Amino acid sequence: MIAGGDGLVGKHLVNIIDTSKYHVIILSRKKKTSYQAGVEYAVWDTDKKTIDDIPSPDHIINLAGAGIADQRWTDQRKTELIASRVNSAETIKKYLKLHKIHPMTYVSSSAVGYYGDRGTEILTENSLPGNEFLSECCVAWEKAAWDAGALCSRTIILRIGIVMSSLGGALPKMLMTKKLGIFNYFGKGDQYYPWIHITDLSRLCLESIENQQFNGIYNAVALQQLTNKEMMKDIMQTGGMKGLLIPAPEFSLRWMLGEMANVVLNSDRIMSDRLLNSGFNFEHNKVGEAVVHVLQKNI
Repeated sequence: MIAGGDGLVGKHLVNIIDTSKYHVIILSRKKKTSYQAGVEYAVWDTDKKTIDDIPSPDHIINLAGAGIADQRWTDQRKTELIASRVNSAETIKKYLKLHKIHPMTYVSSSAVGYYGDRGTEILTENSLPGNEFLSECCVAWEKAAWDAGALCSRTIILRIGIVMSSLGGALPKMLMTKKLGIFNYFGKGDQYYPWIHITDLSRLCLESIENQQFNGIYNAVALQQLTNKEMMKDIMQTGGMKGLLIPAPEFSLRWMLGEMANVVLNSDRIMSDRLLNSGFNFEHNKVGEAVVHVLQKNI
């Protein structure tokens, strides 16, 4: 059962799942017809906390949540961002309790925003949360995930970095002025940007349910550690993108985006040793090559 199966990562995940091995149920706000063998839709309502009757799931992957950078952070939007994540987990928990279902695995997304703005500090899964809105959102998100996961044999929480995809998320915005020969880094560009290729993230979701040793929290970020400016240089050089690399000043970002500017200005130097020690192998560990791959494959 996949919550958030219609989102950027969810769609890619469904496309790589072996449907001769798994029957996939995607939770959706509206009744939909699936044209993909082995995939069906079920309606859920996270406000009413209801889910259509479905076969008991063996594994649950919860990727649901409103887009963090889709709208300016008003007080109302902040409430919506947290509620969309917490309510999804509470809806699943209620369904499992009601039907006395105890799945094998509960996998929940979270985000590196958990850590807040930490400069050059080395961050592991044991590092404390930050003290800003992104951190508050992730703490509430993860608590709800643990509560729902308590009804399953294993709970895995993935703190996800920037997802590299040509179809949405940060990358199209990062390359928005590419045709003009202009590329930007944000502020001083010295903030660390943890990232992951969308296929590696989708593979990690599957690894989480298939590898019985997976349990607890993992930093879902590639091994390569780069600052924002270094990242843009690598993308330009590897992709043969010619143009001018210039800063987008912090004051202008703060003026345009308000508190939401933290999304692009925060620095998180994150280690993914726990994933590495689990035996998971990243297929994409160099950001320039990852970006070229998603652009060429249109994924």
